[in-house]
Amino acid sequence: MYRLSLEGIMITGAVKNKVDQIWLHLYSGGITNPLTVIEQLTYLMFIRSLDKKEQENEKMANIFGELVSHPIFPNSEVGRAMRWDNFKDKNPEEMFNIISRFVFPAIKAMKHGQLPDFDADGKLIPVTGDNGEVDDEETAFSKYMADAIFLIPTPQVLEQLVTGMDDLYTHDLDSKDMQGDLYEYMLGKIQTSGQNGQFRTPKHIRDMMVALIQPTPKDTICDPACGTAGFLISSAEYVRAHYGSEMTQEEWDHFAGPMFTGFDMDHTMLRISAMNLMLHSITHPNIAYKDSLSKQNEISDAFSVCLANPPFKGSINKESISEDLKAVANTTKTELLFLALFLRMLKKGGRCACIVPDGVLFGSSKAHKMIRKELVENHQLQGVISMPSGVFKPYAGVSTAILLFTKTGAGGTENVWFYDMKADGYSLDDKRTEVAENDIPDIIERFHHIDQEAGRKRTEQSFLVPKKDIVDQDYDLSINKYKEIEYVPVEYPPTKEILKDLKSLEEEISQGLKDLEGML
Repeated sequence: MYRLSLEGIMITGAVKNKVDQIWLHLYSGGITNPLTVIEQLTYLMFIRSLDKKEQENEKMANIFGELVSHPIFPNSEVGRAMRWDNFKDKNPEEMFNIISRFVFPAIKAMKHGQLPDFDADGKLIPVTGDNGEVDDEETAFSKYMADAIFLIPTPQVLEQLVTGMDDLYTHDLDSKDMQGDLYEYMLGKIQTSGQNGQFRTPKHIRDMMVALIQPTPKDTICDPACGTAGFLISSAEYVRAHYGSEMTQEEWDHFAGPMFTGFDMDHTMLRISAMNLMLHSITHPNIAYKDSLSKQNEISDAFSVCLANPPFKGSINKESISEDLKAVANTTKTELLFLALFLRMLKKGGRCACIVPDGVLFGSSKAHKMIRKELVENHQLQGVISMPSGVFKPYAGVSTAILLFTKTGAGGTENVWFYDMKADGYSLDDKRTEVAENDIPDIIERFHHIDQEAGRKRTEQSFLVPKKDIVDQDYDLSINKYKEIEYVPVEYPPTKEILKDLKSLEEEISQGLKDLEGML
């Protein structure tokens, strides 16, 4: 059983206008870098979400006549002042003082889902464990929040942001899903995301890839180029939607952290990832600063699922590349090295869905052929989905494909499923407005009933290609190598009939002109 929301971003134009206005407040305050804007707004979203989570905990505890066992906020005057609903209506100067002096330092020092308290002199009191001792162990969250900086410049700008965001949440966002849509809209405003071969993967594409892989509560999922943790979030949403009502406590504990791993080389991205995951109840993810392709990354046979849109169209220093990756694809091209990395990091039986540029499918270099041969001969290559070039607009018009494979180490490729994706529910121009045409539901349906694809002709939108045919084509994986175009002959009437029709038409025109002259 699989379900997938394919509605895309559901926030209205009115909501977008409100977000744009909030964005403008920060821009007018001198913060113009889109990533910095998102980072500062994420802090505020996170602060608010902590208060709402605490309110839920208090409500549940009251029902059972109990106290909250592990409160998020300290039960002190400062602790109460740090809560969103308590400071949002204060005057700008007082609000600025509370957030800059207490709230922001507190979230940086958050441990075990709890915020620290402050003494009478305003000095932070570290969170203690159940044994009453200070836990010095760094979590992914505390590690990357350590160098976070509160950059909102003035009390007036802060008041505008808090007021604007509170209005959004009160009147426009009535669910977690809508908050996710809001966040996606904000991330879509990162104009720099097309640099260095890095593109933000649209949410509906991520959701499709996750639905194709079908992660379960028992999986361990990794994105070794995680950016803002989009693939991890989509995986979490899928697992929660499909298994949430029947998951055991052990599985929920796994879900809260060990299930999700992400690596990136940008500290800002890691901070956003950590907060984004926390907002989705993933409190202890393994988010780490790591050059996934380097010799320092020795992870192997560790994950059951890899989902990624790794950087491509780039090269790295050959000396820094892990030797075992070069053994599979001796190259400096990142798009090929990441494929080798997925194979190394996956356990046997592990599944992968990843985005690659079209060049990976047909490139003629030795390294291109090596990695394609590795997938076909030594593992199970299941599918190649050719996507339209407009998927990543307005950032880039690059043509890409999705590869679906399982690590076996012993072959298993019999037939490879090809799908020619023509539409993704959005226009393929820079505006990317919603349209009716959408192949995504069909892709998911056909892939999960791949046994029914055997009878399809190569003139259809999807079809199976035997391994032998792929080997004969030197492991070329471009759909055009195998797709057959049906030419329908056009028949024209004999020349005599065409001339007769022309003569008849000429006579009609001539008679019409005579009739007009007679009317003058």
